[in-house]
Amino acid sequence: MTVYIISRLTIHDRTEYDKYESQFEEVFAKFDGKLLSVDEEPIVLGGEWDATRSVLIEFPSKVAALAWMQSDDYQRISKYRNAGSTLSSILVKSAETV
Repeated sequence: MTVYIISRLTIHDRTEYDKYESQFEEVFAKFDGKLLSVDEEPIVLGGEWDATRSVLIEFPSKVAALAWMQSDDYQRISKYRNAGSTLSSILVKSAETV
């Protein structure tokens, strides 16, 4: 079952966040995910949006998504993301599974 991770980030320390971003692709490539969107200028269609970056990632399964997030390599670099930004993130199922 395909799943998506939707993240909203507010970057407050670009230097720290850049340390995360510079290592992201190398770590991400080891898993079955697909980076669908990274946007720092989304068009707000409704409500309020105060995040400075949005990210949309696809995985073939919840197991694959969690394997990436819980991997030692990702945990090692996520400290830079945490130091440089505030994150809200959710995992949702594909509509094909509803």
